[in-house]
Amino acid sequence: MSILSVHDIKKSYGAIQAVGGVSFDVEPGEILGVIGPNGSGKTTLFNAILGQIRPDTGKVAFEGKDISGGSPLELSRLGVGRTFQNLQVFGKLSLRDNLILAAQEHTGTFWGRMFAPPDNGLAERAQEMLDLFRLNHVAELPAGSLSYGQQKLVDIAMAFMPKPRLVLLDEPCAGVNPSLVDGLRELLVELNKKQSGSFVVIEHNMDFIMKLCHRVVCMVEGKVLAVGKPEEIQGNRAVLEAYLGN
Repeated sequence: MSILSVHDIKKSYGAIQAVGGVSFDVEPGEILGVIGPNGSGKTTLFNAILGQIRPDTGKVAFEGKDISGGSPLELSRLGVGRTFQNLQVFGKLSLRDNLILAAQEHTGTFWGRMFAPPDNGLAERAQEMLDLFRLNHVAELPAGSLSYGQQKLVDIAMAFMPKPRLVLLDEPCAGVNPSLVDGLRELLVELNKKQSGSFVVIEHNMDFIMKLCHRVVCMVEGKVLAVGKPEEIQGNRAVLEAYLGN
């Protein structure tokens, strides 16, 4: 069974069709890349899948369950996480507290959380993330005082704190120093293996996508142009003409 099934998602804004009937599946443990020029509908598609916007038509299923129209909080509690193009960290809180806060909604009941220890029993999990992301040396600093690249790592670590089974990452390389991109890719590969999760990754960095992903979806003008393994996409003439050659 596919962990995520997207069927015929469409979204228009007036006369402009942002997403025009997109369908694809994501298999358990798979890293799927989504590429395309600016304006090809990638982020609109993400937002439609995750409940930030309501698509005009189409269906989304997570582990066989219809989640179409589900709110972001509902999907998060089911085991779906995401990152955004823009940072979503709490600048005045320490890095460690950002991680704990990111997973609190997934821990027990409301009343259980009210009377739980300040860390809600999440200190060990937060430490795992700090170790994995190599951020121990800045764990107690306000997240807003960190470099942009470090904040980006915090943002990604927060998405993985609740141990989601599916994570959608929107341009994880954006604004990151090129010297750190390979390290980020290796980290995502490690997370994929350790947590047996599935990822869907939007990214403009072609080298990053082609080295990271098992399959790649290329979108152009709101529609799927091609789906295949990285080497197939790199050799696809239509993709080269529509995107990679631009």
